[in-house]
Order: sequence, then C-alpha cells, then structure tokens
Amino acid sequence: MARGATGAAWSATAFVSLLACPAWAQTPTDVITYPPAFFAAAAPTTAFDMVTRLPGFAFERGDSVRGLAGSGGNVLIDGKPPVSKNDTLEEILKRIPASSVVRVELIRGGASGIDMGGRSVVANVVRSTRGGFTGAAGLSSYIVYDGRVLPTVQAEGQWRRGERLFEGSLMVGRRPDDMMGDGMRERRGADGTLLRLSDIDGEADTLRTWATAALETPFAGGGLRLNGAYMLNPYNGVLVERSRLTGLTEVETTDEDRVQAELGARHTLDLSADLGLEITAFQQWKDTDTVALYEGPGVVRAFRLDRKTAESVARGRLQWRRSNTLDVEAGAEAALNTLDSRTAFTENGAAVAVPAANVRVEEKRGEVFATATWRPRPGWTVEGGIRQEASDIASEGDVSTGKTLHFTKPRLALTWDRTPVSQIRLRIEREVDQLNFDDFVASSSLINTGVVLAGNPDLRPQQAWVAEAAYERRFWKSGAAIIALRRYELSDVIDRAPVFDADGDVVADAPANIGEGVRDELSASLTLPLDRLGVSGGQLKTAATWRWSQVTDPATGERREISGQVPLDWEVRFKQDLPRWKLTWGVDAFGGFRETDYRLSEKDTRKLSTWVTPFLEYKPRPDLTLTVELESATEGGSKRIREVYDGPRASSPLAYIDRRQLTWGRTLEIRLRKTFGGSN
Repeated sequence: MARGATGAAWSATAFVSLLACPAWAQTPTDVITYPPAFFAAAAPTTAFDMVTRLPGFAFERGDSVRGLAGSGGNVLIDGKPPVSKNDTLEEILKRIPASSVVRVELIRGGASGIDMGGRSVVANVVRSTRGGFTGAAGLSSYIVYDGRVLPTVQAEGQWRRGERLFEGSLMVGRRPDDMMGDGMRERRGADGTLLRLSDIDGEADTLRTWATAALETPFAGGGLRLNGAYMLNPYNGVLVERSRLTGLTEVETTDEDRVQAELGARHTLDLSADLGLEITAFQQWKDTDTVALYEGPGVVRAFRLDRKTAESVARGRLQWRRSNTLDVEAGAEAALNTLDSRTAFTENGAAVAVPAANVRVEEKRGEVFATATWRPRPGWTVEGGIRQEASDIASEGDVSTGKTLHFTKPRLALTWDRTPVSQIRLRIEREVDQLNFDDFVASSSLINTGVVLAGNPDLRPQQAWVAEAAYERRFWKSGAAIIALRRYELSDVIDRAPVFDADGDVVADAPANIGEGVRDELSASLTLPLDRLGVSGGQLKTAATWRWSQVTDPATGERREISGQVPLDWEVRFKQDLPRWKLTWGVDAFGGFRETDYRLSEKDTRKLSTWVTPFLEYKPRPDLTLTVELESATEGGSKRIREVYDGPRASSPLAYIDRRQLTWGRTLEIRLRKTFGGSN
C-alpha cells in the first residue's frame, strides 16, 4: 500500500537539508556493491530482507501487462529477471535464503550484460554457487479483530549440485481482505435530507494454495532454467447492511473461483567471447468464475462472469559487447493473448442487457528492438534504443471488431556521475500502454449500485511522450536522497465515457479513448541512517510522489484529472536493529490516498486512510525467526463517496451523495520461520 502530506513534506524538507551533508567516499561507478557484511547487523533471513534495506532503492513488484517486456519488477536474480508473473517477484525473493546471497548490486544507469528493462535503477541479487541443500518451513497466522484466525503453512527448499539447481515450494493458507470491514453508510439528498443510514458488517478472505518449482541445468552448451507455478485462489466475501431507519437488511455476497498456472523457460548461450544469446518462452492460463448476489428490500440482483485468459510469449535477445565502452543488444518478442468472457446479469429474475457481455478477444502482438549503451568516458553512460510494436486485435460476440496497430517507441537516457557521490539521470521516451483486458468486459460493481459498468473491446492503447530528470546524492556511507521530475504528454487517454444504443440513448458507462491529456509527477525519497543522530542501528526510509493531470471530460467538456489517478502517495519506514537482544523493531506508515472515477452520471471517489504497522522480529537462533506485526494499528479503513446525478452530469442536478466507510480493526500477523542447511 502507499498512503497524506505530513510524511511527504518531511521527506522533501529532509532531502533539501541533506544535499550538503558529508558523503561516504566511493569510486565513481554505476554499480554499487553491498556484500553480506553490509546487512549483518540486521541478520536478514531472505534476499527480500536485503533488497528492502538498500539505500536509495524502492522495491517494485512489476506491472501487470501482457508479454515479457516491461512486466518484471526492478530486481534481477543473477543478472536476469524471473520468467514468471503469477509467482510474484516478492515471493521469489522471499524464497532465496540470505545465506545463499554473495552480494546485492545496485545498478544505476546500466551495466554491461544487464537488461535494465527500461528502468534507470535496478537491484541484482547474486547467489552463491556453493552446493548443498537449504530450506525453510514456516507457520503463520492472522488473528483478525473480528475473531477470525486464518493460518498458513509453507515449505520450500533449494538443492544445488555443481551447475544444477532445483527449487520447490508449497503454501496453503488463508489471507484476509483488508479492504473489507465494519462501518456505516449514509445517503443524503442534494438539500441535505437524510435518506439512508445503515450499519455494515463485512468480511472476506482468500484461500491460497500455491505450488512452485524450478530447475537450472547446463543444456546445449549454455544454461537452461525451467520454472512453473500452479495457484488456487478462491475468494469469498459477504457484506451485510442493516438500516437504522427501517430495520431492513441488505446482503451482498461475492464468490470467485480463481485458478492460475504458468510455465517459463530461459536458455542462455555464449556464442563467442563477446556475443551472447538468450531465448525465453512463457505460457500462462487464468480462469476466474465470479458469482455476485445482492438481496435487498424488493430487489434481487445476480451477476455472473466467467473469464478465461491465456498468454503465449516467445522472446529472443542478442547481446554484443562491442568494446569496453559499447554494448549493443537486439531482439524480438511475439505474443498471442486470448480472452473469453461470458456475462449474465438479472434483476428480480429478469435479464438485463450488458454491453460487451459475451466476447472473445484475440491479440497477436510482435515487437522488435535494438539498444546501444555507450560509456564515452568514466562517469558517463548514454543509452539509446528503439522498439517497433505491431498488433492485430479482433473480437467476436456482442462486439465484433478488428484493428491493426503500429507504434514506434524510441528511448534516449543519459547518466552522469557528477561526483563520486552524486548522479544526474535524464530520459526521454515514448511509452505505449498495453490495453487492459479488464476494460473489455463488464464489472460486478453494478451489483450494489445497479449502475451498468460495461466493457469495451474497441480501444486504442494510451500513448505518452515522457521526459524525466532525476538527481541522486549519497551520504554517510548508507544514506541516499533522490528527487525526480517527470512530464507525460498523453494521447488516446483511456477514461470513462457514455455508451449509446442504436436510438442514441445512453445505456451504460464504459472505458473509452477520450483524447489528449497531460500528467506531471514529482517524486522524492530519502534513506537516512540514524547512527549519527543517536539511534544506533536505526534506518529511516521515506518516499512520496505527487501527480497532477488534465484531460477533457467527455460528459461535461470541462478540464479535470484523469480517472483513477492518485494525486499523492507516500510512505515512511523506520526500523532499528538491536543485535545484542537479537531483535529488530520498527514501524511502517503508508499515507492515505484518494482516487476518483468520473462517470456519465456520477463521481465515484475512493479514499484509504493512513495505514500504520508496527512490527517486531526476534531471532533466538540464526535458523529461527519469529515476526509479529500489528496491522492497522490506527484502525485505518476505506471510504467510498458516490455523487449521483439525476442524469448526465453536464445537464442534470445532483440527486444524492452516498458515503460508505469501512474500518479494518487492529489485526495481528504472527510468522515463525525455521531454516535448514546452508550457513545460518
């Protein structure tokens, strides 16, 4: 989560005040190496623990996109991104024992043989090739404020012999949905008249049954990695609303059967001393069957969505080290994506038409790319590249359409080590978003509102010309401050727009391309070691991003922000290592945020309050870790505000404002982890 302004303002102020602070003397380099000794005081258990402690680095899980380009997070493993999506980067890093990590590298601007994936900064976890077995068994449980106890058991292991490595893991357990909870709902008319007042009791959780496996082995003169994952994630939720005015009850239930599976393979081969080849293949399947039911006074609504997606990807990449100062890479990627969606919606037993309810979408996409990384002199790195994308998208069913799209995506990035401890990074690039298959189908949110949120397969991807400038300053050996500015010139912005029937009447609200727009971003982050300030073993990490955007509202013709944009998010993380007591304690705070969707006849705003989680980690032995977290110590929650009009917002008066607030009470998460093998 990322959640208010106090922490963000502190971050910016601290950043400015520290620019002139003395810095740790380093040699100018784009790769900063952190050996295990750097993390020793914290006694990390996994590679994820090490990555989250890197100065000036914020972990990113990766984007949910089709294809492999741009889908990985900002952490590499042995110089390569994982060939996986459903098995997340965070989970993969949590399965790598800290004892098997030789070093963690922070790569800024680029390094020879490293695929940065279009990012300016990545981390690289380098593992030991020492043979033997390492493993772990874990038991954890959520003790929820409403009395639920949701346990999880998991086991994992890694066996290495020579150049062969086998990994396996299994997890079974339940996880609560912290966006549900208890609260109230209030509806008032435009004149302030109380129309509705209710108490809400909500709970939901997901059963996670996950199995993963991977194999690394020499093959055909190179190295081969195979990995797979199978995940069952059924979700069950219920929301009961009791009116204080009438005593009547409304019940909303949601049941989702979710099955995901994936297979990945990567073969790397050195064709010569300075030429390397990498071939990657990936296949995934997802099947989600959603049944949502709303039962209220005089009305029963039922929604069902059967959604199946599949993705097949093949990618090839050649790396040529032309000289010590020039690296060139080129390659191609091909992908086939399919979506089958079947939707049914009834109200009091009568079928209700939903636009784009039953569709099959097929996307064939290809991309070729070439990139050159040049280091003209020490401290300077220039990266130039170009990508050419082409895709054919066709849909059948309720909406039959077909289109061919072509996009050219150039990129130019410059990195300058201004001093041994400061760096300037500049970037200009054309970005093209992928179409989101979720926009192609109807949404179950119409269950409690009765408002149809339709799908729309006839979309063009959103495009942007992006200019970015970033400044980084390192100090006090493990401190870092970074500030960045970004400007996005947008076209074919995807937002909400009305859907008309053959007679010209508005029947629904759906995603659509609404024209041009702009977005500006300012981000600042600070990693502050606290030893010099009297807090031995303490570290403070804070980050904030401010966003401003403008588009033309298709309903009113006026300028407004982009739907779903978060204007500000921030986080503050404090932790202190106490080796004498074998303890680490700390507090994580995620700032509250707000996002608004602008629909034809309503404005739908969702707010999340500041989320504070204190934690304590105790290691009585090197191979045993007990962690206790108090989630939502401030009893945070979510709020939804619907401003509903009698008709289109541009020409109709406000009918009512509906506010629903759910609070997530204090919840304990307790984790016990025992490691085996290796050097603990």
